[in-house]
Amino acid sequence: MTGLRERQKLARRQRILDAAMILFNRDGYDKTRIEDIAEVAEVSAGTAYNYYQSKADILIAVVSMEVEESFAAGKKLVASPPDSVDGALNKLIALYYEHSLVYLSKEMWRMAMSFSIQRPETPFSKRYSELDRLICLQFASLILVLQKHGKVVSSIDHEAMACVIFNHLNMMFVEFVKSDSMTVQELKTTVRAQVTPLAKLIATG
Repeated sequence: MTGLRERQKLARRQRILDAAMILFNRDGYDKTRIEDIAEVAEVSAGTAYNYYQSKADILIAVVSMEVEESFAAGKKLVASPPDSVDGALNKLIALYYEHSLVYLSKEMWRMAMSFSIQRPETPFSKRYSELDRLICLQFASLILVLQKHGKVVSSIDHEAMACVIFNHLNMMFVEFVKSDSMTVQELKTTVRAQVTPLAKLIATG
């Protein structure tokens, strides 16, 4: 019975997130109320508030879902990376960028970033920060694997280099989100041109 109850809770939580994605994209974040989300999710408003204290928490939960899926896909790349350092780093970066607008619009990303800064002590904001940390560690894992394959100079601190790369791609993602006109392809092209020289500096050959 406990297993069934837990599955029902997870199903309701997912319905709330699915409804939020539909309404945020259709009507915009500001115009969407939790009551509207609850109605589309076919749960009571009280149930929605039991899962999420605010609309901002729902938004950050959607962001978390987005990043978690990208992180899972990134694990496969780290386990079997491209041969070149340039190719491996840029492929992992592209993976995150390409998935960034699957569930969220740029407006939603802007709101989520704002809330994560304004309300850093909420559980979902802490989760947002934790996901950033995990992505950075994933880049560290990729560089370490490339070192073990003899592709990256052994003296390179893989964790420090991962932080340099992640901080840059994160900064460029903020610029992308701020610009309504920039496309994902333009973002990838710009960042690739910036990361490739760095990849050549740390590569063994």
